[in-house]
Amino acid sequence: MHFASPHYLWLLTLLAPMIAYYVWRTMQGGAAIQISTVEGVARAPKSVRYYLRHLPFALRAAAFGLLVVALARPQQIEQNVRTSSEGIDIMLAIDVSASMLARDFEPDRITAAKEVAGSFISDRYGDRIGLVAFAAEAFTQSPLTTDQSTLQTLLAQIRSGLIDDSGTAIGNGLATAINRLRESDAKSKVVILLTDGVNNRGEITPITAAEIAKAQNIRVYTIGVGTEGMAPYPAVDMFGNITFVKQKVEIDEKTLTAMAEMTGGRYFRATDNAKLKAIYDEINQLEKSKVEVTEHLSYHEQFLAWVLAALGLLLAARVLHFVFLQGLLHLCLPLVPGQAAVFTSLAPQVVVMKRTAWDTALAIAFFLCAALYQLYKTC
Repeated sequence: MHFASPHYLWLLTLLAPMIAYYVWRTMQGGAAIQISTVEGVARAPKSVRYYLRHLPFALRAAAFGLLVVALARPQQIEQNVRTSSEGIDIMLAIDVSASMLARDFEPDRITAAKEVAGSFISDRYGDRIGLVAFAAEAFTQSPLTTDQSTLQTLLAQIRSGLIDDSGTAIGNGLATAINRLRESDAKSKVVILLTDGVNNRGEITPITAAEIAKAQNIRVYTIGVGTEGMAPYPAVDMFGNITFVKQKVEIDEKTLTAMAEMTGGRYFRATDNAKLKAIYDEINQLEKSKVEVTEHLSYHEQFLAWVLAALGLLLAARVLHFVFLQGLLHLCLPLVPGQAAVFTSLAPQVVVMKRTAWDTALAIAFFLCAALYQLYKTC
């Protein structure tokens, strides 16, 4: 619950002196009479009136507390939040040639690339992402989608040998990704191309593909994967078994850099798993989605219910005092000899706070003024 004027709640501290005064006044006692013996009084049963003697004050104190809460203007807040995002369309182009099985990454290049790409996809909530696999040729593994579950499944299915892996067609891989972004209406379009070699296959050169990307306002980030120097590459021995042979790592960094700079992107070199993860994290920071959050708050006044409850308690206190405690309770007294004398002798112990009609009139007027004041403020 929200209060528009919470400073009024400090008035609740007045309940402490009110209760203290009431207790003090009760302890002072009332009228007293002298009798020769209290033996009959001591054995007299206590009436209902005795147990309810403090109820009128409790009701008035509760009414005061409710009025203070009403003055603080309790409100119910209805919150409506509208989120609109301007997502980015991203195509991940991953090299799946045979050289991606090299063991200079743990456990190999293509597995490391898939793990890092999977983490990248998980962090891009609201963006449309697609997958392109390329080696000697290129194909679309997944079109642009926001379904991350399906995307992760298709990413896991990428492997070396899925297509002709007798070469690396970097230009074709980029051109296939561009073709998927060509019809996109997104304001920001990005291709992240990962490869570990040199373009030696395909009909489209990497520079030509980059020029097409530039014309389509598509940024290209290129990542060269491979350690410095020698790396264990897979090979087939004379018996047809797969073995690993140390070979020099060759990455056409000059071409990859030119492709990225031409389109407004950047070239990165990953020499191990940690650097590859850091590269994707940096790209994730560079390509931020624009998210707008609009919050609308509606306030509904609740003070009237508290005022009505307070008036109800005051009315109940007056009815209890005048009708029940002073009149009807006489019917509830035990019909035993000496009843009047017993009741009279209990007068010092039964203290009932008497209020005149002026008390009630002033209290009701005060509550009505408070209600009208709050109604005026809300209007």
